[in-house]
Amino acid sequence: MNKRNHHHAEEEAGSLTENAKALLTATAEVAGDRVAEARKRLSLAVDNAREIAANVRDKAVASAKATDRAVRQHPYKAIAIALGTGALIGCVLARRQGRTEA
Repeated sequence: MNKRNHHHAEEEAGSLTENAKALLTATAEVAGDRVAEARKRLSLAVDNAREIAANVRDKAVASAKATDRAVRQHPYKAIAIALGTGALIGCVLARRQGRTEA
């Protein structure tokens, strides 16, 4: 996940959490077993979502650090892999474009 998509996902998760909190606050005075059960489930879901988001963030940071270390330890190999991957993608796209024009 690139930095831009990661930031967008964090914003959406934050917005969802805020909306869930607002719903919990708005229904705090509503009586009834069904509402109480729904509030309990929503509260658990928010807590689980926070935990999952923290785990995903931690894994993304760890992965980025590992990639950075690997590139720093083997810069020429990383450059060769990037060039090879770019050339391969270029060939595939050129073939596709050639097929659609024919």
